[in-house]
Amino acid sequence: MFLRFFIILFIGGCANWLFGQGISSGGDAVVDVSKNVPVRELLQSGPMVGYATFREVMLWVQTTSEAKVQFKYWEQDKPQKKYTTDVIQTTKSQAFTAKLLADSVQPGRFYNYQLLINNTAVSLSYPLRFQTPALERTTPLKVALGSCNYVNDTVYEDSAKYKGGNYEIFTSIYDKKPDIMLWGGDNVYTRDVDWGSRTGFFYRYTHTRSMQQIQPLIASVSNYAVWDDHDYGSGDGNRAYPYKHLGLEAFKLFWANPTVGIENNGGITSHFEWADTEFFLMDNRSFRTDKNLKTAEKTILGEVQIRWLIENLKNSRATFKFVVMGGQFLTSATEKENYINYPKERDSILKYIDLEDIKGVIFLTGDRHFTELSKYQPNGTYPIYDLTVSPLTSNIHREAALKEINQFRLENTLVAERNFCILDVSGNQKDRILKITIYNTTGKELWTKLITANELYTKSKN
Repeated sequence: MFLRFFIILFIGGCANWLFGQGISSGGDAVVDVSKNVPVRELLQSGPMVGYATFREVMLWVQTTSEAKVQFKYWEQDKPQKKYTTDVIQTTKSQAFTAKLLADSVQPGRFYNYQLLINNTAVSLSYPLRFQTPALERTTPLKVALGSCNYVNDTVYEDSAKYKGGNYEIFTSIYDKKPDIMLWGGDNVYTRDVDWGSRTGFFYRYTHTRSMQQIQPLIASVSNYAVWDDHDYGSGDGNRAYPYKHLGLEAFKLFWANPTVGIENNGGITSHFEWADTEFFLMDNRSFRTDKNLKTAEKTILGEVQIRWLIENLKNSRATFKFVVMGGQFLTSATEKENYINYPKERDSILKYIDLEDIKGVIFLTGDRHFTELSKYQPNGTYPIYDLTVSPLTSNIHREAALKEINQFRLENTLVAERNFCILDVSGNQKDRILKITIYNTTGKELWTKLITANELYTKSKN
């Protein structure tokens, strides 16, 4: 008991040192002579590219202790003209994280950038770059997608019980050169020891974000995220979770989505556009009730969020409208936390989509520790897809996946190994095509599927 107490105290005070040792320097360290500390040792994790719009891009970084951070950036073909962000002092109360806005950018451009800590450039072994969306709506787009990222922890876990592995998957994703990385929930796995304190949440998010293998990826593509129960807090967590405010604080500090929550409604709901695609980032935790609750209306997204989703889908000009959330939406399997266990709300969403004549809807989901593609199209309606991609590095639910019956699953799309997805959008204005490809951890193709805009915009016959 004394040893456990000592370890917790030690981690609470020294987490930054522990994690700092786990990231490769990627080159010779530059010394900040004002403090005689190698600047590279002041970098905890990142830098990371957050949301990108026509006129601004958000950049993120975490240091090991208090430090001044800033970014320089320039167009790739105009290196002589450099721009700078503001300077921000990282603090312990903000988990030593900082978000800095690059707001001297133009649409459809590619930029290189440089991180400065305490006015000194940090040397890294991989390129730092970002891009802005082009004004042309039919430009090609490549989106990487995955969920369930479990990073083992030698302090709090017995090595015999490790659930994570194949971290080389992030190198495989990086090698595919996506424009966007979409994190589909359970991007961080909080443990029992983390759930009840800011220290715990900050520790777990820092531990996961500091993993060496993800650094080149997050530094070169725009990253967007939703959460599921394990980054929200406790397993199967719902709106009654007493420490959800801590999970929300950590999410806001460690991700750089364009918005966080619907006005006056809380949560993490967000949205972004790129080319002729639109992404609706949903919160499937903050408003969820227990699926067995008998004394209140059962809900996952809640009335306000559903209304927001339907009205924005109706208003969207996008060819492909992606609805992103942690748990499966279409599957008919009444397993775990699937939406089918909340039939009234699920059916109402499908009904609203039909009544409002909304086409081009594809759900992107995670959670299940296996991958599959589902299709739903009753007579007289537009098709709706649900692409579930899981896990990235967590354990695989192979036996459950093989036994589970989902009447909407398309043949030969079940994958029961660690994997990721690349969504390729291409084609001319009248013939846009979505190519879905699932890869294993080494980047080997497992299956591919083409979905045309024409199919999504054609109702089935009565």
